[in-house]
Amino acid sequence: MSLSDQSSSSTQHASHQPQGSMRTLMLGAIGVVFGDIGTSPLYTLREAFLPHYGLKPDPGTVLGLLSLILWSLVLVVTVKYVMIIMRADNKGEGGIMALMALAQRALGTANKRLRYVLGILGIFGASLFFGDSVITPAVSVLGAVEGVEVAAPHLKQWVVPISLIVLFVLFLFQSRGTAKVGRIFGPVMVLWFVTIAAVGVWHIIGQPQVLAAFNPYHAVRFFVQHGWLSYFILGAVVLAITGGEALYADMGHFGRAPIRAAWFWMVLPALLLNYFGQGALLLSNSEAAKGNPFYLAIPAWGLYPMIALATLAAVIASQAVISGAFSVARQAMLLGYIPRLTIRHTSESAEGQIFVPAVNRILLVLVMLLVLAFRSSTKLAAAYGVSVSGTMLIDTLLLMVVAYNSWPNSRRWVLPIAGLLLLVDIAFLGANVVKFLDGAWVPVALGIIAFTMMRTWRRGKQLVAESLRSQQLDLDVFLGSLAAHPPHRVPGTAIFLSPNADNVPHALLHNLKHNKVLHERNVILGVRTLDAAYAEPEERCTTKELGDGFQQIILRFGFAEEPDVPAALVHGICGMQFDMMDTTFFSSRETLVAAEHVGMPLWRDKIFAFMARNATSATDFFRIPGNRLVELGTKVEI
Repeated sequence: MSLSDQSSSSTQHASHQPQGSMRTLMLGAIGVVFGDIGTSPLYTLREAFLPHYGLKPDPGTVLGLLSLILWSLVLVVTVKYVMIIMRADNKGEGGIMALMALAQRALGTANKRLRYVLGILGIFGASLFFGDSVITPAVSVLGAVEGVEVAAPHLKQWVVPISLIVLFVLFLFQSRGTAKVGRIFGPVMVLWFVTIAAVGVWHIIGQPQVLAAFNPYHAVRFFVQHGWLSYFILGAVVLAITGGEALYADMGHFGRAPIRAAWFWMVLPALLLNYFGQGALLLSNSEAAKGNPFYLAIPAWGLYPMIALATLAAVIASQAVISGAFSVARQAMLLGYIPRLTIRHTSESAEGQIFVPAVNRILLVLVMLLVLAFRSSTKLAAAYGVSVSGTMLIDTLLLMVVAYNSWPNSRRWVLPIAGLLLLVDIAFLGANVVKFLDGAWVPVALGIIAFTMMRTWRRGKQLVAESLRSQQLDLDVFLGSLAAHPPHRVPGTAIFLSPNADNVPHALLHNLKHNKVLHERNVILGVRTLDAAYAEPEERCTTKELGDGFQQIILRFGFAEEPDVPAALVHGICGMQFDMMDTTFFSSRETLVAAEHVGMPLWRDKIFAFMARNATSATDFFRIPGNRLVELGTKVEI
């Protein structure tokens, strides 16, 4: 499938895309998606001129840095994400988990080992994205509030308390939903981009020679002039593209076209104008490199209003990765990598706009702890970049697999470009890894913890399924025994939830053993999650008549859907009629027992048991009403 084919096929799933006018969706995207990358001018050039890089703001250095920033935005964000990766949508959904599912599906079922490797890459990339979701709010808000130090140095001690209050309000506001957040934040971000662009133009007019940085020659000359040590400056340049991965992760919230239009028509021009304006300031006043070029570029009369606007913009910057974290968490959950969590849909027209309370609470606590531990955006900037560049590197690898296997008409030019982008990603990652002891260990540690928990959950679920399967009876044998010794039947329908619809569910055996009755109609129900974002109508349900009042139903949902089992049955998508008032659901609840010599190491068993205790129950997750549910317990050793 070519990129054009991929694009056209995506239109078949338009019903899953956010609905609304292009202008409204663009405004929402500007308010939610571009906050992170849009506030990078607050600290990028400031970090580049920190003493440990040893750079002086002479014309060659300034033009070289601006050229590096410009071409990083063009290659990594524009070419890689906006033009190529955003075409690899999984029925409208984006993000690293969606891309992983696409790559695995592109391989088919033959190459199991490579599918496993891609799964590991996708999980680790998602883990790094969660680490980025913790650092971005902290560094963005601190970087904005630190403008107070420029305007009134005696208020420095208030930077951290103000930042904590701002962050608390931000996370409290998440429950209102991405759509409402976008409508409120959109106009603020439009004002932000217009303002920083105007500031940039004002300084460029005074130093128009700064526009020479459009020539990539200055980027090459920068490396030649400063030698091999100049490689490490990429650790600061990467700050200009942080948030680029959120464009793809947030695609399910607003759709591809509004995000692209907003990037080309507003965000990219405004960012370039402001970076070039800061560069023009440095050419006219080299002393600005010792302070904060962003705030020093603001006229004195506009400093306090800009601090207020920057703080609002930084709050919005956090929104991009927070909403992206909600999307990635839902995808990981439905693909079986994290426990079931409560999900609240915050829009009636856009399925991708969700709120995950548990993820919101975890991010809030971690962000607060990070602010209290580092206490400045300069210290946090050292930690910033590893998770972003790691996620971007994995995105490129997954893209290459998708392009090679699914885009035969386009891979001849996509793969060479992806190869070039892979070198760029490796360069950025290497430049950031050297900052490990200065704080880069934080996102790595968060990523490893998240990765360990995701792998533990996945493996633990496999062990539970294997243990239950070893205790189950074959369905054909069970039905044969019923024919020989028929039990007493009672009116109504019984639906038995089972992870393996080919065996007899534990709940069915326990009900028959203790109550010694069967319903007139018995349904063995399995629920499957596909590696596609949305299930097609023809694959939504399969049924099988087993005889003697038994039926087998398999319901399938995409990883971006909400699996509402009663609604699916009542709406008749399986071609059968169900009266919920005459139907009882039966489910088994497993009690996990950690065993020292079975399955995983004991410490992982305990982590899995803890996660299982705090997970939303399957019946709640599948929207099964409590007054129609009977749960029967069973003990499982792992």
